[in-house]
Amino acid sequence: MDLMSIKDPSFLKDLNKEQLEELSSSIRRFLIETLSKTGGHIGPNLGVVELTIALHKCFDSPKDKILWDVGHQSYVHKILTGRAGQFDTLRQYKGLCGFPKMSESEHDVWETGHSSTSLSAAMGMAIARDVKKEDNYVIPVIGDGALTGGMALEALNHIGHEQKDMIVVLNDNEMSIAPNVGALHNVLGRLRTAGKYKWAKEELDYLLKKIPAVGGKLAATAEKVKDSLKYMLVSGIFFEEMGFTYLGPVDGHDYDALFENLAYAKKTKGPVLLHVITKKGKGYSPAEHDKIGTWHGTGQYKIETGDFIKPVNTPPSWSALISETVRKLARKDERIVAITPAMPVGSKLEGFASEFPDRMFDVGIAEQHAATMAAGLATQKMKPFLAIYSTFLQRAYDQVLHDISRQNLNVFIGVDRAGLVGADGETHQGVFDIAFLRNLPNMVLMMPKDENEGQHMVNTALKYDDGPITLRFPRGNGCGVPMDEELKKIPIGSWEVLRKGKDAAILTFGTTIPMALEAANRLEKQGISVQVVNARFIKPMDEAMLHDIFQAHMPILTIEEAVLQGGFGSAVLEFAHDHGYHHAFIDRLGIPDRFIEHGSVKELLNEIGLTPDNIVVKIKSLLPKKQKRA
Repeated sequence: MDLMSIKDPSFLKDLNKEQLEELSSSIRRFLIETLSKTGGHIGPNLGVVELTIALHKCFDSPKDKILWDVGHQSYVHKILTGRAGQFDTLRQYKGLCGFPKMSESEHDVWETGHSSTSLSAAMGMAIARDVKKEDNYVIPVIGDGALTGGMALEALNHIGHEQKDMIVVLNDNEMSIAPNVGALHNVLGRLRTAGKYKWAKEELDYLLKKIPAVGGKLAATAEKVKDSLKYMLVSGIFFEEMGFTYLGPVDGHDYDALFENLAYAKKTKGPVLLHVITKKGKGYSPAEHDKIGTWHGTGQYKIETGDFIKPVNTPPSWSALISETVRKLARKDERIVAITPAMPVGSKLEGFASEFPDRMFDVGIAEQHAATMAAGLATQKMKPFLAIYSTFLQRAYDQVLHDISRQNLNVFIGVDRAGLVGADGETHQGVFDIAFLRNLPNMVLMMPKDENEGQHMVNTALKYDDGPITLRFPRGNGCGVPMDEELKKIPIGSWEVLRKGKDAAILTFGTTIPMALEAANRLEKQGISVQVVNARFIKPMDEAMLHDIFQAHMPILTIEEAVLQGGFGSAVLEFAHDHGYHHAFIDRLGIPDRFIEHGSVKELLNEIGLTPDNIVVKIKSLLPKKQKRA
């Protein structure tokens, strides 16, 4: 079938089972071939081909609302809604988004990127439908990993209580990004083996109806028998106790089973949970046999072998550098414990887990729990290392504020993927953490210029005893600098001058230091002497150095790969105001007041003006003001 000719899902209504299976094969081939060139979330999408086709055949999108939790499994949905021709631009600058996007299609009714939001949004849509007296189905599709998120459980509780008509499709592939953990995962495991419950219950209903009515006592007894049967065949049937009609488990790759159960779900009043078992990566052997999440999302790869195409002789990744330094220190300090919310692979904690299995805790998609659990550990004089992506730390903000910072607990937070991350786009750009952490009392916030300074900052954090301390670091690989053998402690709040100058000062840190140095070198050739400071402690700042700079009447340019509002530059402005430097010349470069979409990091930096060229322009614009005042 020519996927490029698809305009909308209506064509599916006329296809028979054989044609649907042919379409499934075509979509899988297309995904394997296309994603080998662009990269993307191949595992999740290969797993939901039949499920997505079945949903679009049985329902009428966009009248019926299909919501994709997390959204990284929406590629098949995008193909069926007319976007196959854009897949060569997937996750590229100004190209097709890797997640649902309302501006792309009317069929994308809910935008996602983080997990566990679909059920709450679906409840809102169901309430709106009923208030407006409209007639449509609401179908959130949520994974077993996302179901462990607290927000999803809150929504389940409310949906079951209100008894709104809704069909929740639980896509159970036994994995989120990494293998799932937790008691709820074990409940689903039992349900997967309990397929005879529905059949046995229906058989019992049929037999009871053939017995002549002899009063309420027999009816009550019959209900007790059915309840006993339920607990006998399905140990701990969680969803029915929550108020849902439970259907399944269903083979998510069997069209007959999917159509039969979806038809039954459409006829059922109140909330239904359809439990669908799928195989992540189905149809591509390397992805099918992935047990740790390597094929969840990838870069380019060779189709024939499944080998990833990566640059050779690159420095270690930032994630590996940080986690391996924690591991090194854990050998000498038994108080060090690592925690991750479902990201042991992304955070490169496999080595720590292997060496210290009793001190490594993957809590699943439960960022709030992870943060407060770390706080609890800290009350007992342990040294918890919370490894978490910047964009996921947003979900635990109240816990960092209320449970960690307010109690001044010694938790070490490793903020991975800080700054622009590129292809995953606006839901994953780690640009807000400075603004939402800098205002917290007791918090220390730092970022290294290279991996050598990074290992020393890990040591500094784990030797620090006076409260919470956060180390933010970028996605990708280090700079390839020589590494010191002996770890050092960096004085809290200390900055370093990387390049001396007298005409102006650039204050920056982390990934933007190289562009600042390049701009300073260009300006030096034009007779302008610029001091470049590694402002590695964003909080507390090096107040002694700031006083020296202001008292030398040097104009200041702050640069940060983070939002300007409430960021590092704002802190410098606040310092100037609070200390009476009212005539100082200060300008700021950073992320403007908007969400940054997907593209390569270089393209995004160019778009927002975080470039050596723009730094040169900014510095030159500051100098005449200084000369005029003098």
